[in-house]
Amino acid sequence: MAEYGVKLRELPAHERPRERLMELGAGALSDAELLAILLRTGTKDESVLSLAQRLLRRYSLGELARASVAELKKVRGISDAKACEIAACFELARRLEAGRERRRFVRSSDDAYRVMYPHLAQKRVEVFACIYLNSKNRVLRVAELSVGGMEASVVQPREVYRLALEEGATRVIVGHNHPSGDPEPSQDDLRITAALSAAGDLLGIELLDHLIVGDGCYVSLRDRGRLRG
Repeated sequence: MAEYGVKLRELPAHERPRERLMELGAGALSDAELLAILLRTGTKDESVLSLAQRLLRRYSLGELARASVAELKKVRGISDAKACEIAACFELARRLEAGRERRRFVRSSDDAYRVMYPHLAQKRVEVFACIYLNSKNRVLRVAELSVGGMEASVVQPREVYRLALEEGATRVIVGHNHPSGDPEPSQDDLRITAALSAAGDLLGIELLDHLIVGDGCYVSLRDRGRLRG
């Protein structure tokens, strides 16, 4: 790995990120090397690899994926163009993942957690999301419906089931994160689950589960016996 202040052109060809990618494939490169290829150039005082390393010290990869263009531009050496390139790269990745989601089947709380995780993990505020399924449990759509403050998100049954009706979903799984990292359900979580289940019964749409996502873990209210069926 290059030392700070060393320009890429001063490195042997086999140590430069682009040449390493062509020779070894993208999987062999570090996060910083891949980001350096995306950024393309550094500054007059800093190599692009050093800039990428500094950016990753400031943001984790997950935080970088969620950072806005305005936030990225606050980093020294990140121009409008570089900020837009980073944002566009991660948006393409999200759209690719969304396409995969629509081909998935959810047959357990573990399956649901894997679909929910990218939407809820490492968020600083509570986010409420829904997985809409057909009668065979194939994912039709995943939607983030509300974003709350540090301690609470607000969601209404009509929001959840309006999209279910639009998608022709017969089953719904809802989920939200606890920014504290502790997924233990609160009384509000149980109350919202009961209200959503009752509303779904009236519409003929089954609420399959409510997941509460913490720091690398989750609680399924169906697994806990809080949802019948």
